[in-house]
Amino acid sequence: MLMIRTERLDLLAAAIDHLDAELESPSQLAALLGAQVPEGWPPGEYDRTAIEFFRARLAENPEAAGWYGWYAVERAGEGRPATLLGAGGYYGPPSADGTVEVGYSILPGFQGRGFATELVRALVARAFATAGVTRVIAHTFPGNAGSVKALERSGFVLVGPGREPGTVQYAQSRPAIG
Repeated sequence: MLMIRTERLDLLAAAIDHLDAELESPSQLAALLGAQVPEGWPPGEYDRTAIEFFRARLAENPEAAGWYGWYAVERAGEGRPATLLGAGGYYGPPSADGTVEVGYSILPGFQGRGFATELVRALVARAFATAGVTRVIAHTFPGNAGSVKALERSGFVLVGPGREPGTVQYAQSRPAIG
């Protein structure tokens, strides 16, 4: 299983087994991840439609594992079990021009604690560690202060209107080497 370890999180790449379990029941997903799945899962825009989208893409192209969903699990601590607190990932492998898009969602009880920023930074670092990726983009609503803050703290800059009405696009280019 693909995993990214950050300061507080283990990010686990979703496989078809995870997505099937997630569509079936939170307890099945919890067993596969070895983490508690809190009430209210899934969070925000990471909904059943997104889960089904990721599952369909992985079924078409199993080698694309890691270019779709990632589970954000806060590692166990003093008196606290490992807990699934959010999801993030890419909308697919890099495009021909080297662009990838990231998305992320954190359960409300875990928002405002820097988890989205930690998740986004890890996804960006993974993308830029991949040959050919030159740019990472993200879309959000300008009124979503937490999302805007996570993007800006992760090095993104506002570049203009987004694809969907009312959204804006943020972008970050691969850092120059040297």
